[in-house]
Amino acid sequence: NNVKSIISNSYKNVIGFICVIYSGDPLPHIEYTEQEIKTWGTVFRELTKLYPTHACKEYNHLFPLLVENCGYNENSIPQFEDISNFLKDSTGFTLRPVGGLLSSRDFLAGLAFRVFHSTQYIRHHSRPLYTPEPDICHELLGHVPLFANPAFAQFSQEIGLASLGAPDDYIKKLATCYWFTVEFGLCRQDSELKAYGAGLLSSIGELQYSLSDQPELKPFDPEVTGKQEYPITEYQPTYFVAESFDDVKEKLIKFANTIPKKFGIRYNPYTQSVQVLDSKLQLQELANNISNELQILRYTLNKVE
Repeated sequence: NNVKSIISNSYKNVIGFICVIYSGDPLPHIEYTEQEIKTWGTVFRELTKLYPTHACKEYNHLFPLLVENCGYNENSIPQFEDISNFLKDSTGFTLRPVGGLLSSRDFLAGLAFRVFHSTQYIRHHSRPLYTPEPDICHELLGHVPLFANPAFAQFSQEIGLASLGAPDDYIKKLATCYWFTVEFGLCRQDSELKAYGAGLLSSIGELQYSLSDQPELKPFDPEVTGKQEYPITEYQPTYFVAESFDDVKEKLIKFANTIPKKFGIRYNPYTQSVQVLDSKLQLQELANNISNELQILRYTLNKVE
């Protein structure tokens, strides 16, 4: 009965969230001070020295596009509106400014709609290479580039979709999976370890530490990863290694199917909305849509061959 009550209340939360989700108002333009820009420049210069050897290939492919299209450089801090428009054109993700920390449930729910809640403040100039909490260097240098990658955007959204209507204990597991992938994920590329987590890609010290022989490495498995304890104010003693972004996505989808819900969730990319599937009629409509897509796929494959 307790589980049923949780699911019922969660269902109401899903409907409520769908009704009030961000409407897409213009993002605020921030005039940063000369001192703030200098701090950004210090972080930018030091990190960009490491990216070619430490970041995953997807990150290194996308970073020059942000330099070209969004004004990424050491002499000015890019504006959210430019970045959000670039991401929307690339994968449908958008940025939404937030003044403080959100609950895990609210933050993950944003990802379901391809909305990333981000801060616009910058760390104190006296410690440009360290921040105790996420700042704009973390958001723009750590997170943004990979949100322009379709496979990464998809698995990030899968975490969000899985969270909608999930009981609290599963929210904790999903938030932990987010921590060890989107924030502190490693992947193996051409037999070498590379970083793709934003917490690593925005930290000069931990980026180097994570690829050393000091931390413990484990293969990514949501069942195991979701139970892993972790520190917040020091380097991670353990990292989880992914084979690819698609591999992470498939494992997360499989894990999401174990979450007790009496309804399904589907994201409609055409309307940029989330549908709660709880009737046979909706499922029939979904099946028809999938059938139509498969017909297009078969027709195109025959043409290509």
